[in-house]
Amino acid sequence: MYKSILVPIDLADTDLAKGAIATAATLSHTWNGSVRLLNVLPMTPVMLAEYVPADFDTQQRETSEEALAIVARESGIEASRISGVVRQGGIYHEILEEAAAMKADLIVMTSHRPAMRTYFLGSNAGHVVRYAKCSVLVVRH
Repeated sequence: MYKSILVPIDLADTDLAKGAIATAATLSHTWNGSVRLLNVLPMTPVMLAEYVPADFDTQQRETSEEALAIVARESGIEASRISGVVRQGGIYHEILEEAAAMKADLIVMTSHRPAMRTYFLGSNAGHVVRYAKCSVLVVRH
């Protein structure tokens, strides 16, 4: 049923992602599926571009790819069934784009408990739930 699972994670808070990764590991094992970890890097603001090294975006991407590889190794999912990708842009937009690109059957992601501001502004998880073309499982921390 779930052959292709996308797990967006924030590398700044990998503890929060543990529940989603564990859930994806169980589902991928049950359905003999694959898991793709996704990290989304924000775009470097134009006004900061002259203050950062020319290869800043490349350095950020390499650092994120290395961190994703570590998370993948520690996930308990066999190496042949897990991969990682780093994208750059708006968080929920890039999650939806990656889900479409890989033809994901399921997105498993964590979310903080909603605060008053997220009821009015919406959260990344909320946007993904609303606009994803596949099923979305939100794991609470």
